[in-house]
Amino acid sequence: MRLAITALLFVGGLFFLFMGAGFLLDPAVSGGDFGLTAKGVQGLSSIRGDLTAVFFVAGGCMIWGGWKRNGDPLIAAAAIMGTVFFGRCVSLAMDGTYEGWFLPMTVEALTMVLCLAGWKLLPHHDLTEELD
Repeated sequence: MRLAITALLFVGGLFFLFMGAGFLLDPAVSGGDFGLTAKGVQGLSSIRGDLTAVFFVAGGCMIWGGWKRNGDPLIAAAAIMGTVFFGRCVSLAMDGTYEGWFLPMTVEALTMVLCLAGWKLLPHHDLTEELD
């Protein structure tokens, strides 16, 4: 089970790094795949900066945690994916659905669960000890 979790973390992290690279190198096309249209240079800068950060940090933490067999960085990736999932849930409730809405939410939820499972399974710091 531990090997499967670490392999999934590594492969998922690579997937997110490649997605982040798409936003970094070609934000107009990658943003369009996400339903985002840049309004001028400021829009391109926002897509390039914000979405690259989300995918690079989440993917990097997943790879780091899986490669080093360390659950600590997985908390950051789980928090990022959980926040994205929460934002999509709010949008779903307030704005309604769109074609293909289910797939990104599924990926984000499964990534969050994978990171939390990896955190639980791999060695990590006891967060309650830090409070004492």
